[in-house]
Amino acid sequence: MKESDRKALISLPVVVVIGALVAAAGSQAGAVLGGFPLFAVGVGAAFLIQWLAFIPAFKAQTEKFYDLTGALTYISITLLLVLLTPGVDARGLLLAAMVVAWAARLGSFLFRRVSRHGKDDRFDEIKPSFLRFLNAWTIQGLWVVLTAAAAWIAITSATRVALDGWALAGFVVWAAGFGIEIVADNQKGRFKADPANDGKFISTGLWSKSRHPNYFGEIVLWIGVLLIAIPVLEGWQWVALLSPVFVALLLIKASGIPLLEKKADSKWGGQADYEAYKKNTPVLIPRL
Repeated sequence: MKESDRKALISLPVVVVIGALVAAAGSQAGAVLGGFPLFAVGVGAAFLIQWLAFIPAFKAQTEKFYDLTGALTYISITLLLVLLTPGVDARGLLLAAMVVAWAARLGSFLFRRVSRHGKDDRFDEIKPSFLRFLNAWTIQGLWVVLTAAAAWIAITSATRVALDGWALAGFVVWAAGFGIEIVADNQKGRFKADPANDGKFISTGLWSKSRHPNYFGEIVLWIGVLLIAIPVLEGWQWVALLSPVFVALLLIKASGIPLLEKKADSKWGGQADYEAYKKNTPVLIPRL
């Protein structure tokens, strides 16, 4: 067995166990249906959807529907929890609307991008391996769970608190992050669509203030979601704090910024204009 396959084999149960622990913690003082905590049901469904989607994806050796599946998982489970949780209040409905809006926008954006390019080169070496490709889909399940944890826990919580200052502050923060992410993605999309910019890097608009403004917006919006959830959290439900922390670590230390910075350095490293841009532009938090 190859070393990469061996690592995937070890990673698979670890990822599932982490998901199970989050499910147990977030289910405390939460709604129950037929003896099963609804939050835990949502967590299990998130993984099940990825595994079912993996089967045709592996057979066809395609990652085309990977991001779309992740987005649809957010949407379907969020709506399911709203429908199944008794007495969902305005806070829960607000959180659900925010998650669905974000997932619909990002999912359609990523699906259009992979359709336009024909593939996602992150998967070139992974797809042929059953274990590594399955691991990628399983990790996506955990990504969905950890990212949406604050919203899902608040939606299914038995504690009800009327909309308050936390809700207003959280919505404002979420809206700011959501807006930044949309504007940044649109600016980069228009830049790449212009033939005159072929082979160039973007350094205008929000990209003149941060090298990754879309990721900054992503982190900010999930902080907003957590702020809205805070008043109903109790006991082990505070595992919801992992939501924005996980998003930040994922983008800053793992699959986000490091990969893109490495790719950019390989393309434009050594060019005077790129080195100046890199020196004078913050990697994440915009310079106002």
